[in-house]
Amino acid sequence: MTNRYYSGARSDHFDGAIFFNPDSDKLPGGFRDLYRWMRGEKRAAWPKSWPSPFPQAKPEPRVDGDALRITMIGHASILIQTAGLNLLTDPVFAKRVSPVSFMGPTRVNEPGIRFEDLPPIDAVLLSHNHYDHLDIVAIKQLVDIHDPLIITPLGNDHVIHAKVPKARVKTGDWLDSVPLRNDVTIHFEPAHHWSARWTRDRRMALWAAFVIETPGGKIYFAGDTGFHNGSNFRATAERHPILRFALLPIGAYEPRWFMEGHHQNPAEAVEAFKILQAPLAGGYHWGTFQLTNEAVDAPANDLAIALQAASIEAEHFQALRPGQVWDIP
Repeated sequence: MTNRYYSGARSDHFDGAIFFNPDSDKLPGGFRDLYRWMRGEKRAAWPKSWPSPFPQAKPEPRVDGDALRITMIGHASILIQTAGLNLLTDPVFAKRVSPVSFMGPTRVNEPGIRFEDLPPIDAVLLSHNHYDHLDIVAIKQLVDIHDPLIITPLGNDHVIHAKVPKARVKTGDWLDSVPLRNDVTIHFEPAHHWSARWTRDRRMALWAAFVIETPGGKIYFAGDTGFHNGSNFRATAERHPILRFALLPIGAYEPRWFMEGHHQNPAEAVEAFKILQAPLAGGYHWGTFQLTNEAVDAPANDLAIALQAASIEAEHFQALRPGQVWDIP
């Protein structure tokens, strides 16, 4: 197999052709597993529209100093404002997340920030290239208007430059770091996931989580990940023992036989929260696009149950909704 996205030295997660998850590469199989899921499992009915209780936010241009403000846009798209910088995670503003415009998961609520209301975006943290995390139209618009530095794992620069050749992209491997400013550094952290834009490029580009190191503390963004017995969270906690805030995915987890390898459920997200020992966390990757079988509000409900079982106060780990603004103490 020839990897058209990346060529480099072999490692514990790259075999010279494709990337993989070390120790346990438990991911869905091919079309047989997909057919079993689509034909043999019942999906909850989602509403065509599920508006957020929060109005669309209009962020301030900058948040300076040690202040930290999190604004939920939707799914895995989050605006992080601190130290005078505006960072955007996995920006998706499309109505569908699909390789084609006429079918695929459809947005059930408006983005929590209208694209035209975004403040100046300094950097985009792009965790991987699945369509619900990489909206190439949004990337082109961001590059045209804001010219951000796009920080993404190995191989994704090829995907971006194929459509947006003038984009400024910096790639990294797990455990690499990118200085964004002399006092702000982006660290690549491992995640248990996979990548693909179509059927013939599966795992040709890497996936990752990030730790954002700022003067006001460290912020963790998990990207998209399975729990993987907590090993990646423990490794990150050893490298970054003091986190100010964690962003953790809580949705797209049913059925477990199909999703466990690459999407953690809310109970596992609570375990990750405990491992990372962050004082506060925000849950994302839910309630915007129906990717899997659970009901639209199941992640928030299951998170509440898991927090109660762990004797953690609900306000410490919130299931974020579009438009929600959270000033982190």
